Amino acid sequence: MILFTLGLLCGLLTMWLLDSAKRRQIKLLIEDKQRLRQEKQIVVEFMHNMVEAVSTGKDRQAMFQRIIHAAILSTNGMTACFFEKQPNNSLTGVAVEGLFPPQRKLLPKDTAGNGTRAQYLEKILKSETFQMGEGLIGQVARTRRAVFIADATKDPRVIQHEDPSLRIHSIIVAPILFQDELIAVLAVANPSDGLAFSQNDFSLMESLAEQVGLAVHNCDAMQTQIEKNMLDLDIELASSIQGLLLPTTYPYCEKVSFATHYTPAQKIGGDLYDIFSLDDHTVGVAIADVSGKGISGSILMAICQTHLRHFSKESRSPSDVLCSINRAMEATMRRDMFITIVYAIFDLETEEVNLARAGHEPPFYYKASDNGDHEVQPILSKGMAVGMVPPEIFDVTIQDTQIKFTKGDALVLYTDGVTESVNERGEEYSSSKMLDVVRAHGHEKADILLKEILNSVNQFCGDQGQPDDLTLITIKHA
Repeated sequence: MILFTLGLLCGLLTMWLLDSAKRRQIKLLIEDKQRLRQEKQIVVEFMHNMVEAVSTGKDRQAMFQRIIHAAILSTNGMTACFFEKQPNNSLTGVAVEGLFPPQRKLLPKDTAGNGTRAQYLEKILKSETFQMGEGLIGQVARTRRAVFIADATKDPRVIQHEDPSLRIHSIIVAPILFQDELIAVLAVANPSDGLAFSQNDFSLMESLAEQVGLAVHNCDAMQTQIEKNMLDLDIELASSIQGLLLPTTYPYCEKVSFATHYTPAQKIGGDLYDIFSLDDHTVGVAIADVSGKGISGSILMAICQTHLRHFSKESRSPSDVLCSINRAMEATMRRDMFITIVYAIFDLETEEVNLARAGHEPPFYYKASDNGDHEVQPILSKGMAVGMVPPEIFDVTIQDTQIKFTKGDALVLYTDGVTESVNERGEEYSSSKMLDVVRAHGHEKADILLKEILNSVNQFCGDQGQPDDLTLITIKHA
């Protein structure tokens, strides 16, 4: 009976011990589950902060500040600092929260001076620069591996200061990477409960650092896209303005018709054409090409057109007008930029054309003949490009050239984007091919002649694209 009772008691004791072990195991599982839920919540909140940081990424400094604030909330740290990698591979503190201790020994002369203690320490941190491998921050940057120091008071890598409020008790330093490229180093110190960071805190910080890397990269990518969109918008606006400067309607002339074509190689071009009335019986026609392309070229062309319209009112001599433009633009043009231009004045009463050529491609003159023996020749008047030489040289070089422009005649003005268009073999279209088209179709109306020239160029070039601005004017006497 005694043995039976002892056996029963042993059995009950064993069951109680097993139940106790199960209870402890269940308790640990519940605690682990709660900790995982808490860490999940921390990650979710951190990602929420990162999304907000990216969405407000216009201010990069504000984004860094949000990052370290989110890191402090997530790890229960009291202070943190964000060290960004600079173009020269050094690291500089760009954001700090709390009294993050300087990572170099403070000199006796270092005093807070004006401002709060936090502002003073922030100023010191933002003036510090660390090279790769220098100090704890530089070590993490060089190795690209996070460092967890539970008891920082015994680790020689941690800089300690005499001021108790600047002592580091526990610290986690993690590299911020994106696709194995170092972006920054994030340091969090001194848990608010006075204890050391745990291994779980360290694992969580490594995970958060990965999210920071993605957030910073996305912010940079978004900012780059915003800047690109703004630039594209500026270019579109400049292109629209440039389009407004080019005439789409021409002065009515009973016997003379005009046709034009302009295609920039980029969204904004460096070519110009203009057709405008001078009085009841004279019309000014100009075509120009600036050596620089893009926005700078378009601005220069707008200035040139303004001067052209202004000086054309003061003189009926094309060469005098171009001399005035050269003098007006000499001081504003860069040494590496110049403008080639042809300016012609059509007198509808005398049926004459007076033109001057400042280094531009020579116009083609189609002279009709009653016997069908039509002649085509370039007009080779002398002149140098605007902005290339000072007035004392430009003025004595350029000259006016007069031609008769009567029934059946045609005049073709163009930029070198036409004749220098290339095919798949690298061969240029050339002025000779263009001359052949003018000879074959010079008897056509202005718009037909222009289409024939463009068709010839397109057939020659195929799918090679357009390396330069292409501008063409055809003028026909009915």
